[in-house]
Amino acid sequence: MIVRPRPHWFAMLFIWRGSVLRKLVPRLAIIAGIGVSAQLLHLLWPAATKFELAVAPFSLLGLSIAIFLGFRTNVSHDRYWEARKLWGSTMNASRQLARQALTLAEWPPASPDAQRFVRTLIAHAHAFRHQLRRTDARADMERLLHPEDLDRVMAARWKPAVLQLQLGDQLHEARRRQQLPDILIVAMERGLETLGDAVGGCERIAGTPIPLTFSVMVHRIIYFYCTLLPFGLVSSIGWYTPVFAVFVAYAFMALEAIAEELESPFGTDDNDLALEAICRNIEASLLELLGEPLPPEPPLPADFVLH
Repeated sequence: MIVRPRPHWFAMLFIWRGSVLRKLVPRLAIIAGIGVSAQLLHLLWPAATKFELAVAPFSLLGLSIAIFLGFRTNVSHDRYWEARKLWGSTMNASRQLARQALTLAEWPPASPDAQRFVRTLIAHAHAFRHQLRRTDARADMERLLHPEDLDRVMAARWKPAVLQLQLGDQLHEARRRQQLPDILIVAMERGLETLGDAVGGCERIAGTPIPLTFSVMVHRIIYFYCTLLPFGLVSSIGWYTPVFAVFVAYAFMALEAIAEELESPFGTDDNDLALEAICRNIEASLLELLGEPLPPEPPLPADFVLH
């Protein structure tokens, strides 16, 4: 995800990175070509007037498309925002569990038990990210997990669930050694439940896309409308037809493309959630609680900040 200081209003007209325009250029070029063809037919072939269409139907159909696109965009944004809140709860629960382990349990920050517990929390965040993106988690797991835990986690299909189990096992072992009072076990169990709820909620979003039939219907109507629009404009605005046809097509196609990106917020598109940055923040904040040096920030371009 790209986050930057809001640029000047004029500079926003020329922003390329983070815009869906790069995806739409070939489609908009086709619409422009249809507009030019419609005008040439109008000028060079008098019989082509029978292909000209009235503007009124396009006004009614455009209103219907706007309503459908508004619903489509709202549904996609709700999925995006819910996913962001679930990842926010993951960050909060990880910090709270680390703080409780380091301040209320008899675990000094430098003790092996504290190190193992906190690093397992960090590994959980990274495994969560890898599961949603279906990427290889081995590198992060090898640098974070205790050797006794690594093989079991790497053999699991649902790595976050296994890591939650290991966190519970570590708390149970601390309780057995009387390093953790029963009342604290209850409080920390709520934190583990929050991690489980976040994983389940994101799995629900990732595994339940917007029904395809709705997306197909909206897609077909938009492209049918944009293809015929030049033939409704050519008799009234002449050579301005390609310009206005492309402008209208950009408005509708861009909204559809934005909704498609927001619908699946766990990918790597410019407007998806910045899961790497969220995991880096979790890792840095938990390492700071342990008193360890923070990992270096990745180099970024001067005018871009990733969150």
